[in-house]
Amino acid sequence: MNHDFIITATRSMRTYAARVVDRFYQFPGSAADPERLNGIGCLTVERFADGEMEVVVKDSIRGRDAVLFAGCSRNEAGIGVEEAKIELYHTIDAMKRAKANAVILFEPYVSCSRSDRAARRSSVGLWVHLKTAASLGASHYITYQLHSDKSKSLLDPAQCAIDDVPALTLLKKHLCDAYVQDLETLEQAVRPHWAFCSVDAGGEKLARDFANSFSAPLVVAHKQRNYAAANRVESVNILTAEPLEGKVLWIVDDMVDTGASIVTLINSLQERRPAEINILAVHAVLSSPAAERLARLVQENLLNRFIVTDSICCPQSLLREVPNLEVVSSTGLSAAIINALAANASMSGLFQPFNAAEYLRGRRSPGPPVASPLVPAILG
Repeated sequence: MNHDFIITATRSMRTYAARVVDRFYQFPGSAADPERLNGIGCLTVERFADGEMEVVVKDSIRGRDAVLFAGCSRNEAGIGVEEAKIELYHTIDAMKRAKANAVILFEPYVSCSRSDRAARRSSVGLWVHLKTAASLGASHYITYQLHSDKSKSLLDPAQCAIDDVPALTLLKKHLCDAYVQDLETLEQAVRPHWAFCSVDAGGEKLARDFANSFSAPLVVAHKQRNYAAANRVESVNILTAEPLEGKVLWIVDDMVDTGASIVTLINSLQERRPAEINILAVHAVLSSPAAERLARLVQENLLNRFIVTDSICCPQSLLREVPNLEVVSSTGLSAAIINALAANASMSGLFQPFNAAEYLRGRRSPGPPVASPLVPAILG
């Protein structure tokens, strides 16, 4: 990436991008000029009388690289999916017309990521989205935790490079920092008393990744869907040779949408009498009635913690709606990615398997104590 670059954002991600800029300057040796780097205010959206949109680049970006943050899901500006996408496409076009050297599109969560299957008479939303962005001039696409690995093949790397960064590592580090904290707890409490559970057979890889990172048991859930209706699950079978009674269970998924699968799964797991059930998910989509369903699970003492990242905006109203919701910041990771791009450095370290023991061993100092029912009773 060109050393002369800016970080900017569509209206849906301006606050997020501003936090990334702040984190960027915490890296030692960062030589970028703050006034030159921060381009968050350089974009404006203008409207014609009939409602049509036009995006204007107010400042000169000729010859510079532009890191553009965008999101088309729930956002701080209250912009709908369709409008957010159109604004994004207009923004890429405006930047290329303003003679930006390169447009690096950073979309932490891709709202159309599940529309990735070709059928005879259906469009493929993710293909349309990526193809449009690349055709308009995006030369590099960065996102967190795509819904499926095959989605990365939708872009021609000769036209637009793609990096799908595994943001599950953020959740693993959060578990280590907030709830494990030291090797003794990992050995005596986590490994014998925790278990990681997939939402379905397709999510086994994600749950297995957590189980391997913490050397804890794996539980696989196999759900039977009702394909006559969207977002409806008929039943769930729990596959494990491990007794779950008294264990701390962590359900792992890349996203939680309406929460229908989660409710069915938790009700099935509860029959095994675990000590508690928690959820780990990268993207908090939480379409209605997810908040109500999750709040009810908490009120009925069926769900303890729900931990997500801020790849999708989680406003205070949502935090009040969903008790015990914990949001892990991804802005530091986003800043680290940009820092690596600016230095033309390898990002391979971001894709390496996470090992909890190595991470805890390498921490300079333990994290702040967290009041947690997860381990004290076990350690006595």
